[in-house]
Amino acid sequence: MEIRTFQEDDRAELRELFARAGEGSPVESLWGHADSEADIYLAPYIDLYPDFLFLAVSGGRLVGYLTGCPDTSSFPSEDGLLMQAVRRHRLLLRRKPLAFFGRSMTDLAGAAVRRRATARGCDDARWPAHLHITVAPEARGTGAADGLMNGWLDRLRTIGSPGCHLQTLRENTRAVRFFRRMGFTEHGPDVCVLGVRNNGEKLHQRTMVWAP
Repeated sequence: MEIRTFQEDDRAELRELFARAGEGSPVESLWGHADSEADIYLAPYIDLYPDFLFLAVSGGRLVGYLTGCPDTSSFPSEDGLLMQAVRRHRLLLRRKPLAFFGRSMTDLAGAAVRRRATARGCDDARWPAHLHITVAPEARGTGAADGLMNGWLDRLRTIGSPGCHLQTLRENTRAVRFFRRMGFTEHGPDVCVLGVRNNGEKLHQRTMVWAP
């Protein structure tokens, strides 16, 4: 297993990996349109922080990646990226995305009535960096995730970062166990993720933090 940073000629294969790597997780896709999701959760990291994008390569093929940002305050907001993706891909004219946004509005209204918090970003100077890690199904259990995370945490130590946060799903117990093993701890309450379902059930965001 080779762990290295991104190179420009990795771009096409990385987008293909993004589209398939969620298989077997509680949420394989948020709203069923991989190109628009990649425009939010992958492309900005390639364009803005390619030196913080780590790849796992096995047999000459990409099998995992970790995207990250050393300072979340300098990164485009998720809401802004989402609005751009909605316009670019005309998501409100597509059945699956439209159903997702409809559920999101219903979930938001229900949370407001019950006075319950919903999923949001983490804005805390103690843990300014953030990451997303993805490993293809065939590479799980091979050490790819460990290699990616160790490369990322070493990079944070090198630049003197005070800490890092990530957000996963409470229901993704495999991921939660992995993050705990890598030194992350839970921070704050678990909250509902708007619009997302797994077998008809709502899912919950769990924020986890790490400091060197």
